Amino acid sequence: MLTLRKSQDRGQANFGWLNSKHSFSFGHYYDPEHLGFSVLRVINDDIVAPGAGFDAHGHRDMEIISYVLEGSIEHKDSSGNIQTLPAGEFQLMSAGKGIFHSEYNASKHHPLRFLQIWIEPNKVGPRPSYQQKSFGKALGLTTIATPTGENNTLKITQEAKLHQLIIGAGETFQFNQSQGNNLYVHQITGTVHINNTALSAGDGAQITHEETLTFCNESRSDITALIFELP
Repeated sequence: MLTLRKSQDRGQANFGWLNSKHSFSFGHYYDPEHLGFSVLRVINDDIVAPGAGFDAHGHRDMEIISYVLEGSIEHKDSSGNIQTLPAGEFQLMSAGKGIFHSEYNASKHHPLRFLQIWIEPNKVGPRPSYQQKSFGKALGLTTIATPTGENNTLKITQEAKLHQLIIGAGETFQFNQSQGNNLYVHQITGTVHINNTALSAGDGAQITHEETLTFCNESRSDITALIFELP
């Protein structure tokens, strides 16, 4: 079964320096019908003004993934990590027993756009950790995060997987689920048809009890999506 969540139906918050769209309830946006999906709690599509950002704040017992779409993030945290996260790279911060961090737009002239993703862990209280990596833009399926960190993926504290899917113009991709009964697809660019349901940029789909999915790109350019395999 596939349940579509259109981009325009997401929650929205605009603070001037930050324009954010929320796929699930977050901050002042509350929707009892969209509190999360399985262990996936947050997908925020954030646009941050030049030079602005999130001051130091704390997290605990959450797997926090950032994926930069445009610009770069300046990251600092209480574990001593000081990093720049450019467009196309993924960051996974396991908050564990507690961590403070700040995130700023590294540019004084251009906006920053990134996805902020929270996944609930299956262990509480471990030591915080930080991972960052570029996985490139190869066509097809690229696995980003796994519970074991196998094949140089990011290691996530949950029985979940995150994949990047890029499909060439006019191409089709068949996805076979490897674990669990829950999938979530977040469309980043272009329009894809999943078993004849169309997802455009910003749309999301909750998918249950479907072992095989067919993704069709009927456009004249590449399209990109994120696929979450969830328990």
